Amino acid sequence: MSGWPAAPVVYEIDTWPWLTGVSRRLGRPVTLADVPAAIWDEVAAPGLDAVWLMGVWERSPAGLELAHANENLGRAFRDALPDLQPEDVVGSPYCVRRYRVDERLGGPEGLAAARAELRRRGLRLVLDYVPNHTAPDHPGTVEHPEWYIQGTPEDLAADPAGWFTTGGRVIAHGRDPFFPPWPDVAQLNAFAPGLREATASALIGIGEQCDGVRCDMAMLFTNDIFARTWGRYAGPAPDTEFWPEIFAAVRAAHPDLVMIAEAYWDMEWTLQQQGFDFCYDKRLYDRLAHEDADAVRKHLAAGRDYQDRLIRFLENHDEPRAAATMPGGRDRAAAIAVATLPGAVLWHDGQFDGRRAQLPVFLARYRDEPADLGLREFYHRLLALAAPLRRGEWRMLDCLGWPDNPTHRDVLAWAWYDGDVPRHVVVINFGAHASQGRVELPWPALAGRAWRLTNLLDGRVFERDGADLVGNGLFVDLPAWGAHVITVQ
Repeated sequence: MSGWPAAPVVYEIDTWPWLTGVSRRLGRPVTLADVPAAIWDEVAAPGLDAVWLMGVWERSPAGLELAHANENLGRAFRDALPDLQPEDVVGSPYCVRRYRVDERLGGPEGLAAARAELRRRGLRLVLDYVPNHTAPDHPGTVEHPEWYIQGTPEDLAADPAGWFTTGGRVIAHGRDPFFPPWPDVAQLNAFAPGLREATASALIGIGEQCDGVRCDMAMLFTNDIFARTWGRYAGPAPDTEFWPEIFAAVRAAHPDLVMIAEAYWDMEWTLQQQGFDFCYDKRLYDRLAHEDADAVRKHLAAGRDYQDRLIRFLENHDEPRAAATMPGGRDRAAAIAVATLPGAVLWHDGQFDGRRAQLPVFLARYRDEPADLGLREFYHRLLALAAPLRRGEWRMLDCLGWPDNPTHRDVLAWAWYDGDVPRHVVVINFGAHASQGRVELPWPALAGRAWRLTNLLDGRVFERDGADLVGNGLFVDLPAWGAHVITVQ
């Protein structure tokens, strides 16, 4: 990771609908090869370190045909785009036929041009890899069927939704153990030696085109989960885990390539130990979206070595839009938390504008929605102020209250510090009501001096005596979902 910051901020762009939007805005077709410099300047907001161009690889014609025929998908498409047209359905970016940039998006040359534009603006490029499955018409299904989970005609007859035939063989549809099979993909076999070699080769090739790789559903290929999912169909588990074996080859070729795991089921620590630089913090997302301050506080009690290698988010292409699911200011409070905690951060295209409609990844066009200009200004200010804040030491802070006022329990607080005094203190009222409390500042060196506390969110300045801060804590009185991000001088 020597070429990356320790806590990078990544911005996900849903490539196809984003390019459609740029094309409509400019009144001409636009691919990655010819996005105007002014558009890249808009993307390169201060405080970002990398852009994830989600969904650039060649999509499957067979997968597209299945998507058009699937009634459940059709309903989801029409819900997302009430004026849906046939050409809006372009197939899933996770039904990959080849790891070559789709020509309709600009091909390899277009991606190279986009990467150069990002690099000129100090931004790194992240791309996808899908280890668990391929498109049903991927050349490997015929040329290397041993890479796939194979069954028998009896399996197909007993479970036609779970299996399909190609090249005279019965191959499983991809799935995870908790949901029905995905009808448009073919399941790879994590235990097949040839697949491990092919995966390493594919990732080395992807690594030549980018600076980081986000691995889809990475936990599915740990030995234990894969064996429990596929049982006898997978064959005996190898002596070595999948990811460490792959990374040994990949990092020999690309030592600075950052690997990001989409991770669920509390598998983050395991995947960190197996070599991933960052893992999705889905647990924090769930708590910020649906639970209370105490649940968030308990989650943040984990060690710094673990937290530094999580990637925090409020939405991505798989999750509902934050503006729709976190109303009344909860989204802003959660965003301040995500932006000021240790670890990496992931923001999503449209999140800053307050988009509310979640777009299925099969679609090439966003629904028309007005931008929330106030929210956009908030996010850009937050990005800029958080960039220099997250360095040095970090610790949670306690907040105390009074017997007749328990609202302090909804106050979250932490500090970034160097040496014997804090540099920044973050205080968030994670509740739908006003909250008061005293945030403990356990730095004796604050005493004996006067301190200027500047709230970077709104510019307000407070003068405080150091002895009072040490003895009584920092008194806060915050409105519902209100926050301070304070510089201590």
